[in-house]
Amino acid sequence: MKAMFRSLGLFNYRVWFIGALVSNIGGWMQSTAQDWVVLTELTDNNATAMGVTMALQFGPPLVLVGATGWVADRFDRRKILFATQGVLLLLAIAVGVLLLMDVMTLPLMFGFALLFGIANAFDSPARQAFVTDVVSRENASNAVALNSASFNMARLIGPAVGGVLIVVVGTGWVFIINAATFLAMLVALFMMRTDELVPRVRATGAQRIADGFRYVWRRPDLRVTFVIVFIVGAFGMNFPIFASTMALEFGRDADGYGLLSSVLAIGSLAGALLAARRERARMRVIMFAAGGFGVASLVSSVMPTYLLYALLLTSVGFFTVTMMTTANGYVQTTTDVAVRGRVMAVYMAVIMGSTPFGAPIAGWVAEQFGPRAAIQLGGVAGLVACAIGLGWLMFSGRLHRDPEHRFRLTVDETQPIWVVRTPPEEFSDEIAATTPIRVPSDR
Repeated sequence: MKAMFRSLGLFNYRVWFIGALVSNIGGWMQSTAQDWVVLTELTDNNATAMGVTMALQFGPPLVLVGATGWVADRFDRRKILFATQGVLLLLAIAVGVLLLMDVMTLPLMFGFALLFGIANAFDSPARQAFVTDVVSRENASNAVALNSASFNMARLIGPAVGGVLIVVVGTGWVFIINAATFLAMLVALFMMRTDELVPRVRATGAQRIADGFRYVWRRPDLRVTFVIVFIVGAFGMNFPIFASTMALEFGRDADGYGLLSSVLAIGSLAGALLAARRERARMRVIMFAAGGFGVASLVSSVMPTYLLYALLLTSVGFFTVTMMTTANGYVQTTTDVAVRGRVMAVYMAVIMGSTPFGAPIAGWVAEQFGPRAAIQLGGVAGLVACAIGLGWLMFSGRLHRDPEHRFRLTVDETQPIWVVRTPPEEFSDEIAATTPIRVPSDR
């Protein structure tokens, strides 16, 4: 148990964890309100419009990936987060006021979704990479998993509270309340002891924007990881569309939708906590979790009652977060610190960029053929992603027969790959004789 929460022994990480938890609860409340506004207030249960809103919100990280990754590596991530969290706070207030004044329209909501997406495009890679500024490398995997646990604790609380608040006070006030929760993150960033942050290598020069892409391209294991995450993210992780349309199919209101999102988070939280127990993030866990997600989704799609569907969602959430948390930890712990921000920007672009690709398709399928068909599409995507991962593993040369056990197979583990550069203008025979060279086995 102590090993599971070891990162919380650090003051900076405790402050970060609490601030992120409060902010994420507000974020899930707002997400629930936004989806319900588009689906029931601005349209007549139009799932396609909901998919377009998600595409606009999650598209900017894909378009701006080069710039956002470079910014995350070039500048102080703590200051970046001060700026992005402040912008998100102001946007939430603006949407809340327009809803309270009853002047919000669907085009306006599309515009705000785009602005939220642009702000999050800069916030997400900085936030993901900032974890390794707060904790040392040996605690990075644990810290990433606990971050996921915090996110999913918020996912457990936020949608349920948001659904109730929509019924009690209306969607506009939910946005205003979320704006207040951003203050928790700003206070946490202010309280951090800057002298205890882990020193990091900063990139210099705009010519290195493409380094994150090159680094990922040279790593077949990362390419396969990104493909798995993209496929499942595009077709399987459109939970706002699935949960809201299934809630309507079962005759439930906003509180029923919020409850489904919270039930999904129960399994998600369990997956995150189990990931925190693992000493190392492994590729095979990512693959099997994608397959488990596919099976759980297909089974949930045929459940005849609201209660049974909700129960199956716990398994869907468990496999989803196991896959995503392990993939996040794997990318961070096997990537060189000098390009980690840009690699994480590529990773976040894959996750968020999958939504603009898949959400409109899932929304259209749900509208034309029903929500169960859309869920089944996501389930098949999970099985395909698992098959791709297993196929790569079998032909990559990493899978071997254990010489000590006749029927046991072993998989070669990935070690961190380092990029070591010395700028030409700083290189000399004297420096070459004294500069240490990083070796993976020493890390």
